Amino acid sequence: MYEQVSHSLLNDILNHIKPEISRQDLRHFYTRLGANFYAIHSLFYKLYGQRDDFEQQAQRLVETMARQYLNRSDKLKQLDIIREKDYNWFLSQKWVGMALYSNGFAGNLKGMKSHLNYVQDLGVNLLHIMPILRCPEGHSDGGYAVSDFREIDPRIGTLDDLHDLAEAMQQRDMLLTLDVVLNHTSNEHEWAQQARAGSPDYQDYYYTFDSRNIPDMFEQSMPEIFPENAPGNFTWDQEMGRWVMTVFNSYQWDLNYSNPAVFIEMLDIILFWANQGADILRLDAVAFLWKKIGSSCQNEREAHLILQLLKDCCQVTCPGVLFIAEAIVAPVEVTKYFGEDAVIAKECEIAYNATFMALMWDAVATKNAKLLNQGIKSLPVKLERATWLNYIRCHDDIGLGFDDQDIVLAGYNPANHRKFIIDYFIGKFDDSHARGVPFGQNDKTGDARISGSLASLIGLQYAIELGDEKAIENAIKAILLLHGLILSFGGIPLIYYGDEIGTWNDSNYLNEPEKMGDSRWVHRPTIDWNKANRRHTSGTIEYKLFSAIKRMIAVRKEIEVFADFNNRELIESNNPHLFVFGRYNLIKPSEEVLVVANFDVKPQSLALTDVKNWASGQRGQLVDLYSGQKPDLFKKTLIIPPLTFYWLTEV
Repeated sequence: MYEQVSHSLLNDILNHIKPEISRQDLRHFYTRLGANFYAIHSLFYKLYGQRDDFEQQAQRLVETMARQYLNRSDKLKQLDIIREKDYNWFLSQKWVGMALYSNGFAGNLKGMKSHLNYVQDLGVNLLHIMPILRCPEGHSDGGYAVSDFREIDPRIGTLDDLHDLAEAMQQRDMLLTLDVVLNHTSNEHEWAQQARAGSPDYQDYYYTFDSRNIPDMFEQSMPEIFPENAPGNFTWDQEMGRWVMTVFNSYQWDLNYSNPAVFIEMLDIILFWANQGADILRLDAVAFLWKKIGSSCQNEREAHLILQLLKDCCQVTCPGVLFIAEAIVAPVEVTKYFGEDAVIAKECEIAYNATFMALMWDAVATKNAKLLNQGIKSLPVKLERATWLNYIRCHDDIGLGFDDQDIVLAGYNPANHRKFIIDYFIGKFDDSHARGVPFGQNDKTGDARISGSLASLIGLQYAIELGDEKAIENAIKAILLLHGLILSFGGIPLIYYGDEIGTWNDSNYLNEPEKMGDSRWVHRPTIDWNKANRRHTSGTIEYKLFSAIKRMIAVRKEIEVFADFNNRELIESNNPHLFVFGRYNLIKPSEEVLVVANFDVKPQSLALTDVKNWASGQRGQLVDLYSGQKPDLFKKTLIIPPLTFYWLTEV
């Protein structure tokens, strides 16, 4: 868009751009910069226009984008052009992800490369390798306390190892996802060390104060993230002689994005990792990027402006790279991280569907889908050119982030129901086989969250320990049921490493002082490759899980209606134990798949006469695409066995 003020500033910037940049071939860069600069200028001005050094900072911003464009390989630039033309490429049903710690999965990055056959055999073609950057030897929040944004942790490997892995993945048509921690640094980061040494410039990289007056004003409205382990939001740093904002942990210092130097530094870091071969960048803790006295300091308007500006800048330098918003917030807030456009994601193309995850766990505990159905009805519709990341477990805890009003509409009392869910998954009830561990207990509010691996939470660990074959069978069915939903719901399914072979809780973290206070380590396993190799032995639990999920993935990739084009319709049935939805082809209405999931341990029925387009039988017989079998029908009533899902079509 042409606009005089921004166009005039852009001319001044380009006239003063450094010779080592201006002499290079910047044809595509200038085309994209011209197309995006009005938006870039508008956002940058909204955030920083009141500063006397605004024009100098704008100059630095453009030079940062240009320099990283020049550093981008020809191969990646060509990939950008391909993805610009095929702009819906990431909405395809062919993408299936896995999240893992490289050291827990394969020892290090070299081990990751040698184990690519394993994930490719499963059908996974998108790998989220969780934090690999240099972090403190002791407390590091699982790698999310970064002490150097451009160095890989030597315990994990080197930059050359990452390049080798990225190249091997590209040859296999696999996508690489890496983390960029936007909200904070480790207190061992160079910027923090400079701040401690008294540098006012670097103290302005953070929120630091010489007295408790301003921190106390913040604390009046800011919730505690980790009340059990890290109460409060500020830490006194003896060496600096100042209070510093530490929302997550005392060793994680929050960055001050009201300082444009911080924004430009973090943009440069994002572009750096895009240039190392990352196809997708997971932006950590995006809801916390802007701090304002009198607010919760979450989901602020300026946090969205920062993300929009980051996206616009990246579309100039590396438009083929996607963003994941790690925003585990209320349903009404989460879709805002896609952006405000009616179609195109202006902030992040992908967001975690934490609401769906939590609702599925509610259905597991209650054996019914009442809250799941109600919660999905309340989930805002995403943008057309954006998508969900659907997951069952991840490296983090399970929070019960569904809306109180939805709980009421499902027939429950919100406080009592949340307590029931927590007690169920930590195994307080005789009929609960879950082996979860509480996390983040808040004695003031009674709130808590849940840690635990999928196998341990679903009851597989309990069943194996007792040698209860029926319980083992039910646990396997429940694991497959949950995977059947994330693979068909609409979005990119993300499997958590170890779930595909039934990995249990790992309590060894209790023997490590730097981990023992954080129960999330119970579900951050080191893969037992002897156990993993049992996936080849028929009859083993590992074989049953791995082969079934492998088949699911293969079938998913062939079902075009599983691509994510807002082509899902929730279907309400009169049976509270069932979760039912349709997936359809917007161009070919006759192509439909009916997804039915039974969360009960007893068979359930669905009257097809109550389901639009599925009662006539004019197109033939019903077949389950996953199993290839015909389901049981009695007088147009579908019978769904216990803990079973169907992907039904008519043939």
